[in-house]
Amino acid sequence: MSVFLRTLLLGCLTFFALPALAEIKTREIPYAAADGSKLVGYYAWDDSIKGKRPGIVVVHEWWGLNDYARRRARELAALGYAALAIDMYGEGKHTEHKAEAMEMMHGATADSTVSMARAKAGLDLLKAQAEVDSSKLAAIGYCFGGKIVLDMARQGMDLAGVVSFHGVLATATPAQKGVIKARVLVLNGDADKFIPESDIAAIKKEMKDAGADFTFVGYADAKHAFTSTDADRLGKENGMDIAYNAKADKASWKKMQGFFNSLFTTRNSKATGY
Repeated sequence: MSVFLRTLLLGCLTFFALPALAEIKTREIPYAAADGSKLVGYYAWDDSIKGKRPGIVVVHEWWGLNDYARRRARELAALGYAALAIDMYGEGKHTEHKAEAMEMMHGATADSTVSMARAKAGLDLLKAQAEVDSSKLAAIGYCFGGKIVLDMARQGMDLAGVVSFHGVLATATPAQKGVIKARVLVLNGDADKFIPESDIAAIKKEMKDAGADFTFVGYADAKHAFTSTDADRLGKENGMDIAYNAKADKASWKKMQGFFNSLFTTRNSKATGY
């Protein structure tokens, strides 16, 4: 057999042996909340998957809708979900400066009805996407975003589950018994100085009293923002005790995958036991 024919045959065999490659598509979607806030969502999905699949809301850190939140949306899409990184500050605003982040966060959370209206607007936008099975929805959030997804659960929003990564646990609107529909997973750093032990004890009691399906996981030596690869730099620049922890990042992402796998069945799920 000639070299040409052998090369051609090998190429054909390789082509037919390979599974369809993921085709992650993204687009920005403008939307508005009930209070008239102009918001921008970042939507990601795998175009090689046919039909509908579960949808995941991603809520950003207090820095705003930055590249980190967008990356997490793409990573969820690669797992077989449709993911929407929502905008809690308006017009896609984000920063790397502590004072600005604090001002934007306080503006978004000063009135819980406003913050929950913005969160619900994002959830409704996700539901409306053609690729999304609106009966299978969940949410994840980081730091400030962790508080938002916990509050979404506390409000009884139509979610199968929520995952808080190094999120703020304290709330002015604790869950009432029987209201929470979502299963709740909190992933926290044991060395996180921003989350006092009293807040951990309080949410455990709150969730028990509310009758919620609640799981709390602590990661040894992990500080606040342990999933963010920019945490070391941002911490140094802003004088904040935050740090990336690769081990905790990997373990918490795997825990999330297992959690979602227990809620949904997706073609591309790489989750292992929850």
